[in-house]
Amino acid sequence: MRVFVTGATGFIGSAIVTELISTGHEVLGLARSDASADALKAIGVAVHRGDLTDTASLVAGAAACDGVIHTAFIHDFSQFMANIETDRRAVEAMAASLEGSNKPLVIASGTLMVARDGVATEADAPANPDGPRAASETIVRGAAARGVRGAVVRLPPTVHGAGDKGFVPRMIELARRNGAAAYIGDGANHWPAVHRLDAARVFCLAVEKAAPGSALHAVAEEGVTMRAIAEAIGAGLGLPARSVTQEEAPALLEFLAMFAGVDNRTSSARTREMLGWTPTGPDLLTDIRENGYLSVKD
Repeated sequence: MRVFVTGATGFIGSAIVTELISTGHEVLGLARSDASADALKAIGVAVHRGDLTDTASLVAGAAACDGVIHTAFIHDFSQFMANIETDRRAVEAMAASLEGSNKPLVIASGTLMVARDGVATEADAPANPDGPRAASETIVRGAAARGVRGAVVRLPPTVHGAGDKGFVPRMIELARRNGAAAYIGDGANHWPAVHRLDAARVFCLAVEKAAPGSALHAVAEEGVTMRAIAEAIGAGLGLPARSVTQEEAPALLEFLAMFAGVDNRTSSARTREMLGWTPTGPDLLTDIRENGYLSVKD
């Protein structure tokens, strides 16, 4: 297949590109800058210039390929809702352009959307149908009725591995600054986790064979407690792990306070069965302790 990949130079997207090439596919990578274009050319990937706000460029990229993997997102939390709307328009445009083609359209979403009591499964709809990125999920899963092999890959809040700039590195930075690794309450709430290379394989398997309208969970660990994450960070930095109240959390965890108290135990049993996927990467706590997370400075 020739696959159009948005976010092709990103943390997860770059791993997806490598996985696609290693399994015999061709890649057309979206690039919004000269630096991104040069990075793609350096690994032999064809470049398609454009960005998420230019829906015509996205439609053209999708039309030139046999399938689409959409992982790009504008990670500016100061404009979060505007960026959600940009994503919705981008997904809507690509889905509409693929109608009747039976081509796959695989997009990234998040397991935090299905946070609930107990263990979330692939059968669960977003807890808040009007919440962030729920509209993009609805568009893609609904496109199955219009001749698009749409699938959603829900990523956990902790996709870890080399090059991670997400939640865990930020927790480490804040622990250094505050002199303690904070968790909320008793820290018994859970975050699921997956290594970036394992997550990349889910996207590649999904573009190859996911059923139309599928929701998939790229989850290797059903749930790691926030206290265990904070304690691993604290031990590695020689700092205590400290319980804080929900009211105290914003001062110590900044924007992470919105997520740090959520219980998000998530199953991937159906995804493993459907795709034949078995994660093989290191677990989250091993990655934190042994693979360079704690040596990176602010």
